[in-house]
Amino acid sequence: MKMRFWGLFRHVALSAALIAGVLVGLPGERAYGELRIDISRGRVEPLPLAVINFAGAGEAARYGRDLAQVIAANLERSGLFRPINQAAFIQRELPVDVLPRFGDWRVINAQALVNGSVTVAPDGRLRVEFRLWDVYAEAQLEGQSVATVPGNWRRLAHVISDMIYQRLTGESGYFDTRLVYIAETGPATRRVKRLAIMDQDGANHKFLTDGSTLVLTPRFSPTTQEITYLAYYNRRPRVYIFNIDTGQQEVLGDFPGMTFAPRFSPDGNKVIMSLSRNGVTDIYTMDLRTRAVSRLTNSPSIDTSPTYAPDGRQIVFNSDRGGSQQLYVMSSDGDNVRRISFGRGRYATPVWSPRGDLIAFTKIVGGQFHIGVMKPDGSGERLLTSGFLVEAPTWAPNGRVLIYFKQIPGGQRGGGATRLFSIDLTGFNEREILTPVDASDPAWSPLIP
Repeated sequence: MKMRFWGLFRHVALSAALIAGVLVGLPGERAYGELRIDISRGRVEPLPLAVINFAGAGEAARYGRDLAQVIAANLERSGLFRPINQAAFIQRELPVDVLPRFGDWRVINAQALVNGSVTVAPDGRLRVEFRLWDVYAEAQLEGQSVATVPGNWRRLAHVISDMIYQRLTGESGYFDTRLVYIAETGPATRRVKRLAIMDQDGANHKFLTDGSTLVLTPRFSPTTQEITYLAYYNRRPRVYIFNIDTGQQEVLGDFPGMTFAPRFSPDGNKVIMSLSRNGVTDIYTMDLRTRAVSRLTNSPSIDTSPTYAPDGRQIVFNSDRGGSQQLYVMSSDGDNVRRISFGRGRYATPVWSPRGDLIAFTKIVGGQFHIGVMKPDGSGERLLTSGFLVEAPTWAPNGRVLIYFKQIPGGQRGGGATRLFSIDLTGFNEREILTPVDASDPAWSPLIP
């Protein structure tokens, strides 16, 4: 059985292992206001929003405070919302079945209001209700109720955040997701690299490998239950699949020569990668059901960093076949290869947006690194951020935010701390994603099923 959270425009499913109960619309009237953030413009003025601590008694009150804090933090990090400090609230408590005093919220310029309640059922589950209000229209925009196990409260906060985000922007949210990355420790000459995973806000951090082997380029499967990555075992590169739920690792292939950047196909049935054989690097796919390997490119150049379009019909990759490192697009069978990047400098690490409308990339020109985007035909190139070393963008599942890693100059021999950062598609709202150690090569999961 799977529980489903139904929003106004989409549903978010939570696994039965985590959720026990049914999410339903709250009873009573539902008026649809006109409050909506227009995110089609370049820079958006954050919408003032109030999130009240969810009402509750005893232990439930603590969960109510924690839920409100995570929801407010999620929305604030998006750059589209400005949560109002609770010290400014006039109406400090608001049970979920009581109509807000809208005048009190207009006085402090709140345009949207979120309130809720938490109760603990006899079986120990939490029953959580929430409502989203348009303050100026004095209208309820959303109202839901769910029962869940206490250990799942943080994930529930992310799901509620997604509902609010979608109702107020018209786009799907991205808060109920995870990040996998390479955790780096130790001196530059003896760097230890481990696979690590965490929620998109940095919570629930966990190391997945022990650092005994070098690991690189982790990527999620479409189901978010598996990760493919490259590891060096006895100095030989191997492609692995790691099951997040069970912790089991499976060797996908022990390939001669060098292997680079494995990624899943959109349907999860294939892994695409580049292999170096006899001094030539080409792009191959492996069918995960049959383990059959197919070669897609055949040239004396270096073809690497392949990524599928979300519909699986095209592949973007970088190649030096034209004399310098540039971006190319081809059909999924390797035909119809065409160059799409023509700007100054070199292009690398391309990745297709989940919406299919843009390709993100790393660009190196004049010794400076940049993260940028362009349309699949190469038009509309825009650089979003620059730095001493910025690299390896990965998309949020709604195609609006990118995460990448940045090395900050300093330390011995020009090195420095390596950290994860996010940036809005418009090029604003750059923020650090906190990790306990140095971090590189991030990958963003789809919404958790």
